Amino acid sequence: MTRFIFITGGVVSSLGKGLTSAALGALLQARGFKVRLRKLDPYLNVDPGTLSPFEHGEVFVTDDGAETDLDIGHYERFTGVAARATDSTTSGRIYQSVLDKERQGRYLGETIQVIPHVTDEIKQFIAHSACETDFMLCEIGGTIGDIEGLPFYEAIRQFAQEGGFQQCIFIHVTLIPYLDFCNELKTKPTQHSVKELRSIGLTPDILVCRCPQPVPEKERSKIALFCNVRHKYVISSPDLNSVYDAPTVYAKYGLDQAVLDAFGIDTVPEANLAKWHEVSKRLSNPERSIKVAVVGKYTSLDDAYKSIHEALIHGGIANKVKVEIKWYHAENFEDKEPSEVLHDVHAVLIPGGFGKRGSEGKINVIEYVRKAKIPYFGICLGMQMAVIEIARNVLGLKTAGSEEFISEGNGKNKQLIPIVYYLKNWMQNGIQITRDQKDHKGATMRLGSYPAVLREGSLVAESYGATEVNERHRHRYEVDVSYKEQLEAEGIFFSGMSPDGQLPEILEIRDHPWFVGVQFHPELKSRPFQPHPLFASFIAAGLQRSRELNTQKNEEVIRGHKRNVDSDAY
Repeated sequence: MTRFIFITGGVVSSLGKGLTSAALGALLQARGFKVRLRKLDPYLNVDPGTLSPFEHGEVFVTDDGAETDLDIGHYERFTGVAARATDSTTSGRIYQSVLDKERQGRYLGETIQVIPHVTDEIKQFIAHSACETDFMLCEIGGTIGDIEGLPFYEAIRQFAQEGGFQQCIFIHVTLIPYLDFCNELKTKPTQHSVKELRSIGLTPDILVCRCPQPVPEKERSKIALFCNVRHKYVISSPDLNSVYDAPTVYAKYGLDQAVLDAFGIDTVPEANLAKWHEVSKRLSNPERSIKVAVVGKYTSLDDAYKSIHEALIHGGIANKVKVEIKWYHAENFEDKEPSEVLHDVHAVLIPGGFGKRGSEGKINVIEYVRKAKIPYFGICLGMQMAVIEIARNVLGLKTAGSEEFISEGNGKNKQLIPIVYYLKNWMQNGIQITRDQKDHKGATMRLGSYPAVLREGSLVAESYGATEVNERHRHRYEVDVSYKEQLEAEGIFFSGMSPDGQLPEILEIRDHPWFVGVQFHPELKSRPFQPHPLFASFIAAGLQRSRELNTQKNEEVIRGHKRNVDSDAY
C-alpha cells in the first residue's frame, strides 16, 4: 500500500518546505523504502518556464522535458530519484486541463465548479502512478491562508478522507520566531497557523518547527498542548551549517520515526546515513579552499542559479575543498577591465540565461580568462558567448553574434553575423520537432534529456569516463556547426556532438588548462553523494590553479627576502 505524506507551510514563505520534504524522502530511503516526491504550486502560470528568475528562482528541467519548480531540484539532489513531468503541477495546469475537458464535452454538460471538478483533477494528479512507490510525498506550495491554495488544501482533505486507515498524514512546517529584545521564542504564530489549517478541515499530525536554534522542551510542550499534536511529533528544525546536514539533523530530532509511528509502521531498520555523514564530514573539514567566480545576469538573487550553486559545492565535495563562490553581474564588465576583479580567482563560470543584457560583459570576461589560462566553464548561453568571443577575437569575425540579439534589437543589430542561430528543427526520440519564433514562449524550447557523442581522448570524455552521455537541455538557440573547420584550425574543437553530427554539444580549447563550454545543463544532474563529472573536473582545475598561484606567491616572497638580504649585506 502506498502511503501519502502532505507537507504544508505556515506563518511565512521560504521556511524550507522543499528541503524538509527532500530530507524526509532521503531518511525514508535510508530505511529501505521507495519514495517519490511531488510539488503542487498554487500560482496560475501553467509552469515556471516563462517566469523571471527574479520572480521564482531557477527553472529545474526533468529528463522528460518538464519545466518545474526549483524544489524538484532539492528532491532529486537528496534522493537521487529522477523527477518526471507528472511530479510537478500548478493551478494553471490544473485549470487548463479542466477547461480542455470542458471544451471537449467530457463533462457531459455539467456546470464546472472548483468542487468537484478542480479538486478531482488535483486528486488524480496526486494518485498518478502512486502504486510504484512506498511513500508519496506531496508538497503544497505557498503558505496556509493564501486564497489561491484553497483548492489544493480541499483536494488533499478529500483525498485523505477517501483513503484507507493510516494511508495519509499531514506535516505542517511552521515558524518559531526568536525576539531578541525580550530573549524569547514565540509559539503564537504557530498556534494561529495550525488554527487556520484546522479551519479548512486539515489537522496536522506532525509539526516541523523552524527556528534559529533547537526548540526547547518547554516550548515544544506548549505547542503540543495548544495545537493538539502529540509531544513527540513536534520536531525541531534549527538553522544548519549546510543544507546537506538536514537528513542527519532531522534524524536526530526524530522526524522519520515520527512519520513511521504516525502510520503505525514498526520493525523497520535504523536509517543508514553513512553517505550523509561522509558528505557533512567533507563539507565541514575541507583540505583547502578555492574561489570560483560566477558571472551572470541574475546574480542578485541566490535562487536564480540554485543548481549551479549546489553543483559547485558538489565539485568541492569530490575534491575535498571548500568552494567560495563569488557572484558578479555581467553588465559590470562592459565598462570595467575583468583583470581588475578576476585576477585572483581560481576558476570562472558563466551560466545559462536569456537576452542580450550583459552579453558584452560576458564576452569580455571570456576573452580575459581564455588568454590568462584561467579554468572556464560555460553553460548553455555561456558556451554560446564563448563561441562568439572566439569568432570575434580568434577567427576575425568582428561582428559575430547571436540571432537572439538580432531579433531582440528591433533591427538595430542586423549587422551581426549569427554564429548562434534560432533552432527550428531537431530530432527528439526519432520524431521531427519544428518550432517557429512566433510560437508561444512556454515549453517551446529544446527541453529534456538528449544524447551526445564525445570525441575520444577529449577532456570531457576523460572526465565522464565515457564516449556517449545524456544531459538535460533548455534552450532555443544553437551554435552554427558550419564554423567547425575554422575553429579546429585554431585548436578549438567540438568535443561533443548530437548523434547526427548536426548540433554542437561541447566546446573545448586544446592549449588551455580547462576551457569547456556545454550547450546542456549538467548542474541539473549533480548530487552531493554523486557530483557531476564536469563539475568535479572543473573544481580540480581550479584547485590546480590555486596551487600554482600559491607557488608563485611563495617564490615572490623568497625573491623579495633575498633582495633584502643582499641589500643589507651591500
